[in-house]
Amino acid sequence: MPIDQVRVISNRSTGQMGHLLTKELLKAGAKVTLLEGPVTDFFVAKNATIKKFYFYDDLLKLLKTELKKKVDIIIHAAAVSDYKPTKTYRRKLHSGLSKVNLVLVPTQKIIDIIRQLTPAATLVGFKLEPESGTSALRKKGIKLAHQADCDFVVANTTAQNRYRAKIINAQGKILSSANSRKDLARQLIKVLKDY
Repeated sequence: MPIDQVRVISNRSTGQMGHLLTKELLKAGAKVTLLEGPVTDFFVAKNATIKKFYFYDDLLKLLKTELKKKVDIIIHAAAVSDYKPTKTYRRKLHSGLSKVNLVLVPTQKIIDIIRQLTPAATLVGFKLEPESGTSALRKKGIKLAHQADCDFVVANTTAQNRYRAKIINAQGKILSSANSRKDLARQLIKVLKDY
């Protein structure tokens, strides 16, 4: 989210999950449109349509346009900001200021908007809980599935510097587990194909 003409509030997401999912979906024969944020790695997939966004408002606008088309599956893996500044400064803030106060307000949950725009599509949500163990992951995944009306949720963690993920259906059943992002992409596509 922009603070001024130069500075932003960001996160540590690399975009790797979206890239891995795109590769696996293409291998499975899917037609893919990837909405890609400001990622750290350059990515090319000649058979996919890639559309860039930088901030929350950009993603929301793109989604509203893309979801006017017929879509069968939406995998919402983007690390979207939950808060935005109440004010964006039109000019660059001077570096000599002794203090800058930023007031943040919640953004609307994009996954809720997705379900409203595409009630018939299969919706996969992602729930990152960096410090959670396995039982907490399942609970958080079920909660997101109910709140956002997801068909599936990927509840993932990086606790103890290890990536782990559970794929959970709307009824709370763990359908698959993965210990790497690459394995998760494969497992999720398998679950979707069997659905």
